[in-house]
Amino acid sequence: MKKLYIFDFDGTLGDSRGLIVRTMMDTFEKLGIAKPTVEACIGTIGLPLADCFTVSAHLSDEVGEQCADVYRKIFKRNNVKGAVKPFKGVISTLNTLHGQGKILAVASSRGHESLDGLVDDFGITNLFTSIIGADDVVNAKPDPEPVNKILSSLSILPKDTVVVGDAPYDILMGKNAGASAIGVTYGNSKREELQEAGADFIIESFADLLKLPL
Repeated sequence: MKKLYIFDFDGTLGDSRGLIVRTMMDTFEKLGIAKPTVEACIGTIGLPLADCFTVSAHLSDEVGEQCADVYRKIFKRNNVKGAVKPFKGVISTLNTLHGQGKILAVASSRGHESLDGLVDDFGITNLFTSIIGADDVVNAKPDPEPVNKILSSLSILPKDTVVVGDAPYDILMGKNAGASAIGVTYGNSKREELQEAGADFIIESFADLLKLPL
């Protein structure tokens, strides 16, 4: 049975899509950059912040970094308490897993500046043994570094670990680390994308985690 569950945050634990897309659009407008489609923005959620801009709007790395700096400032304004809510079943399922003795962790492409506050808003900080943000690693998803860092700190093997996320980057991160990977369909990616990335299981709701033969 799996000992360690590593969760993505955006699109897996927290429903932040609206906030993220709105802040990206505000950023493009602030900098006078032509806005990509909403779908293009959604497709980048889970990537490092600057990459969200370079990929969605086909910008240079330099402009992407400029966008990221502006985004962070606007995000602080837009991220009022309650702007990001947990998906249905997240809180109760995490509490159940914790009560079963599972070790829980977070591996997010979001920096601690916002990540810690969002997790704390949900009242679940105490459930996690490790919270890894973008500022903790050199190589972001789909590189396995976030998972490997958690495994090393807890002395847990990949075979005893499962990664849960809504994006192909999450699935690939887990598989690249030698762990199992579960995709959720209620986030920001399609079932076919999760299958193509190599997800071992795909679930429709967070509570379905408790039904899997792990």
